[in-house]
Amino acid sequence: MIRTKLAWAFVCCLTCAGPFAAAVVAEEPNYTRKEDVVYGRKHGMALTMDVLTPKEKPNGAAIVWMISGGWYSAHEAINPGYVAEYLKRGYTVFAVVHGSQPKFTIPEAVDDVNRAVRYIRYHAGDYGIDPNRIGVTGASAGGHLSLMLGTAGGLGNPIAKDPVDRDSSRVQAVACYFPPTDFFNYGKPGERALGEGVLKGFKAPFDFNALDAKDKIYRPVDEGMRETLGHQISPITHVSPDDPPTLIMHGDADQLVPIQQAETIIAKMKEKGVEAKLVVKPGESHGWKDLINDQAILADWFDEHLKAKPKTP
Repeated sequence: MIRTKLAWAFVCCLTCAGPFAAAVVAEEPNYTRKEDVVYGRKHGMALTMDVLTPKEKPNGAAIVWMISGGWYSAHEAINPGYVAEYLKRGYTVFAVVHGSQPKFTIPEAVDDVNRAVRYIRYHAGDYGIDPNRIGVTGASAGGHLSLMLGTAGGLGNPIAKDPVDRDSSRVQAVACYFPPTDFFNYGKPGERALGEGVLKGFKAPFDFNALDAKDKIYRPVDEGMRETLGHQISPITHVSPDDPPTLIMHGDADQLVPIQQAETIIAKMKEKGVEAKLVVKPGESHGWKDLINDQAILADWFDEHLKAKPKTP
């Protein structure tokens, strides 16, 4: 499998929590872990997630964790230490692995994570969670996928053969790190980044293709369709008043995903009346040494927005 060094650095930065995580994992875990739960299948392969369930005082809410860096996703990148704060607070965490680049493109990854949320909601009773209290988190590519769920998650298909696909993929809160949000205004107005420019090291996830109706072969799409798909995978395209409360944390020295990406989508959300907040990390680039310590800020956001509603008499 071909990966750029930058893509792998993405994964290491976004899904590992360094020495802190190692220390957490070394202790007796305060959660149970069910690995390789199959949430869907495509092209003869299984799509899987790990389910991390707190042993004590589960709060009934779920955090869906996007395992993605540079839109590369792998089971071995799941480090429970990264979500220790959520588990400590009683959240059930679903670590979702999507179809990875270079084999699969971003639109396909978006389809996968929508399927994952539908699966979680359909099986909410099995996991002891409230299907109306689901949050999503991730960093960089994982943050992008989190925002795609927040802005473009949809209702299910009521006539779908698979009952999972009849459920919604909407989430109730988003909290993520340094996400790409607009591939046509990347760092400045008019700067395109569909696997080019700043993101030229990530061509594979933008190698959009479609099934040729004549030959039944997947072929690269034409430029017009590339533009259409590029807008479809830009979360800023989908911002609307019914989006869930959204928090983004971003370093103002980030050269790979400029902080402008967070600033513009947060501004648009506020214009639409969506509760949205940007937390700036001064002087920090694409990830930072003590990022794990900032999980408490994201957890506070989820605590505020995924609270159980009081039961009516």
